[in-house]
Amino acid sequence: MNLADCPYEISSMQPADIATVAAVEQEVFTLAWSASAFHYEITRNEASEYVVLRQRPVPSQTGRRSLWDATRALLHGHHTDETLLGYGGFWFVIDEAHITTLAVRPEWRGRGLGELLLASLIERAVARGAEVITLEVRVSNTVAQALYAKYGFERVGRRRAYYSDNREDAHIMTVDKVATPAYQERFASLTAALLQRLSSQGAKTPEPAATQPASPPHARQRA
Repeated sequence: MNLADCPYEISSMQPADIATVAAVEQEVFTLAWSASAFHYEITRNEASEYVVLRQRPVPSQTGRRSLWDATRALLHGHHTDETLLGYGGFWFVIDEAHITTLAVRPEWRGRGLGELLLASLIERAVARGAEVITLEVRVSNTVAQALYAKYGFERVGRRRAYYSDNREDAHIMTVDKVATPAYQERFASLTAALLQRLSSQGAKTPEPAATQPASPPHARQRA
């Protein structure tokens, strides 16, 4: 995807991102990964690939952002990078990519950022030679399921009591033949529409206390 005209950018997760990723992780998930888990994934697990999504700088919001950064840093007890809005990753084995996590800051949901992360993971997985992409998602998370279905994922199984916090089941969702011309044509059409939407809406920073949807678009492998 060409993000040159997009108010957001995606790059590989770096060790310097981990403190912020871990802070967002605690905010989003009841079964949160530790900072050390993310550090292992990006420094020692050769089968993994993780990305972060950032807002490009908006000069007119510089003063407001500084105040917000200071407030959140005080509340969290440490500084976090407020331009980092989400992250995601997968494990790659033979010809299959397994999406392990995908999350967006609660106040930034509803803008298509979860979709942008998903599309980026699909694109990177195909570049590594993936033919199949799979994930688990809570059965109650219909928002995420709809997003995955949009990109061709189908339910292929169910893991009983998969999530240890509430013993909720997980749907296994899979999309195959992702490297074929037919899927790539569909993918190109979806991402073109997504980038047009993102470019037209801009990246105005939301109010910290904004009300957000209850269900984030995320997957989670570990339980």
